[in-house]
Amino acid sequence: MSKKINYKHLIKHETKIHIFKKFLLILFIFIGYFIFIAQKYGFQQGFLVTLLTWSFFVLCTPIADAGFLIDFPLRLITNLRMFVLEILVWIIAISINLYAFFFVPEVYDKTEILIFFKHILIKPFPFGAIILISMIGTFISIQFGDELLDRIKHKERTLYHKRHPYHKFIVILFLIFITIVLYNFLLNQIEIDLPSNF
Repeated sequence: MSKKINYKHLIKHETKIHIFKKFLLILFIFIGYFIFIAQKYGFQQGFLVTLLTWSFFVLCTPIADAGFLIDFPLRLITNLRMFVLEILVWIIAISINLYAFFFVPEVYDKTEILIFFKHILIKPFPFGAIILISMIGTFISIQFGDELLDRIKHKERTLYHKRHPYHKFIVILFLIFITIVLYNFLLNQIEIDLPSNF
């Protein structure tokens, strides 16, 4: 188990400042998106659309940025590794979609992203591969976050970057490439031209 994080020193270390700024940026984007969608569809529908959009980025992108909204604060509170917390994130994201898909499926027609997401969900073969590839990439990338948080001082972070092998980074790039290829194939199949106004 990693050492307990000293909250008083959170803002004193460059590594943690960098990660905290990333968290704030993602949080502001999430809140801004919710405000925009809530104005268009109302609070209740807007909240569900926002949650489903968040779940899309959790389940269908090989980078752990969306899950970071939950992983990072819970890591600070519980001291559990973000790798473990990301499992909870995936359970939440899947549960949101199970509810929406079976009880309010019309919500997937609200935005282009959710229309796109619905096609992935209703055609698990071959497009379920997007979720599988994203899961692999997400759990590799979240391990980077854990390892960086375990480095207290910026010089330790610099040393870590010098010594850390690049194979994980190469694997993530490969997974991103494969995901883009699958997305392109799916877009051609359903004839959606992204990005567009939503």
